[in-house]
Amino acid sequence: MLFRMFAGVAVLACLGACSPETKPDEPETNLPELSPAEWSLKTLPEIAEALELGAVTSEALTQAYLDRIETTQSDYQLNALISVNPDALAAAKRVDVARREHKPLGPLAGMPILLKDNIETADSMPTTAGSLALAENFAEEDAPLVAGLRANGAIILGKTNLSEWANFRANNSQSGWSGMAGRAKNPHMLDRQTCGSSAGSGAAAAASLAAGTVGTETNGSIICPSNANGVVGFKPTLGLVAQEGIVPIAFSQDTAGPMTKTVKGAAMMLSAMASGDAHMDYAAGLSDTSLEGKKIGVLRFSVSTQPGISENFDAALEVLKSQGAELVEITEFDLGVPGYGSKSLSVLLHEFKTTLNEYLAGTPETVSTRSLTDLIAFNTENADKELQLFGQELFVSADATIGIEDETYQAALAEIKLATGQNGIDHLLSDYDVDLLVAPSGPVMPVVNENGPDAWPQWSGAGYLAAVAGYPHLSVPMGQVDGVPVGLSFMSTAGDDAAVLSYGYDYEQASQMRIDPAFMESSER
Repeated sequence: MLFRMFAGVAVLACLGACSPETKPDEPETNLPELSPAEWSLKTLPEIAEALELGAVTSEALTQAYLDRIETTQSDYQLNALISVNPDALAAAKRVDVARREHKPLGPLAGMPILLKDNIETADSMPTTAGSLALAENFAEEDAPLVAGLRANGAIILGKTNLSEWANFRANNSQSGWSGMAGRAKNPHMLDRQTCGSSAGSGAAAAASLAAGTVGTETNGSIICPSNANGVVGFKPTLGLVAQEGIVPIAFSQDTAGPMTKTVKGAAMMLSAMASGDAHMDYAAGLSDTSLEGKKIGVLRFSVSTQPGISENFDAALEVLKSQGAELVEITEFDLGVPGYGSKSLSVLLHEFKTTLNEYLAGTPETVSTRSLTDLIAFNTENADKELQLFGQELFVSADATIGIEDETYQAALAEIKLATGQNGIDHLLSDYDVDLLVAPSGPVMPVVNENGPDAWPQWSGAGYLAAVAGYPHLSVPMGQVDGVPVGLSFMSTAGDDAAVLSYGYDYEQASQMRIDPAFMESSER
């Protein structure tokens, strides 16, 4: 594991007089008396209340998380982070001063948050996408989603590990591995996959290394790590969270989203991350009766025969019924697109070349790789570090395209968007007259192949529909199989983000299936 400590500017402007002589208020609370280390294990909403009522300070909480990061690394080699923010404690102190002086504060005030290391911040941390080629990529501005988190008082604690280049370098890669930090491990079962590409964000959220984390998704990279690590993950409608300031893959699918322990915590984070006209209080709309009277399409066609999946899924369906929902079985579905897989990949390849070349051309002069062609050459020259486990055939294929002006690309994009959106999720909702769709969030994670690419089991879930269509998708823990978490997916049409979150909240409150990780070496132990 590589922790990079960088000296540099402070994270936040001073929120008050910052006088060390200011005496803290001591409000009476009904909260339990817990140490900062104990508060760090709580959920984001619980921590927000504790901070607001003075049960813990942001400085003490931030230090507790920094200590926990070091402990999980030394004890388990978790490799969940690439870097920590050397200015996080200073920022936390400023929030504490502002709180004592009764300054206006946002709902995330003093809350330590970790970001996937493909999201830019104007901190003393580079944005690497996990690659040694971007080790000196220090951004001058925050990504809009980061600016939103800071405006709501969040403390940027550090950057999480990820599948290098958000898992778009090779057809067969090792999930959670990057040249910067090695492989992020699953804190529930250390020999199991964390899934990609927001592997470190999922592992860090589960292991209580921050109050919340941010991941990014192009096709499953928020939902699968949430499923794998037993946390809540939300992929919002495309465009709800701005793409600017994120190392790109494909503008037609890329989005960031929150990953944390509870649906309410994810909703609070989304409220801060959403851009422009999308600003609203998503947490305020949550209801533990939102499933009552709703019709739910059960995507039975997406359930594999992998042991444990159908049993947990059926148990989750019973909870949905107990909350007043009517279930409608959907046993068949056909995308109706010959060669869908190759067309979907072609879209990503064309967009990746265009967007990544634009991104690299705008990086600081300290970054020597200014194009995808340069990156391919860099990896070849540093093959002992970058290509030790898998190759870069996706890079090579993308570089061979002519970009988004290609008429073949444009036709493929239109076809797959129609198939997954209007003729996919929207068709299923209308044809079966249901309000939402549910499915498993993914498979039970397999044991990692330490010396090479992943070996995947039979897949469960239909997250590709929401990913390609750009529709909202929520994963909520629904149980475990031999100690390995599995999640339940909630999907609906574009713009139904608030409703999807509320449906998942209702299920979560009734089921309470999230379990803290045990850091077991393997299921054999």
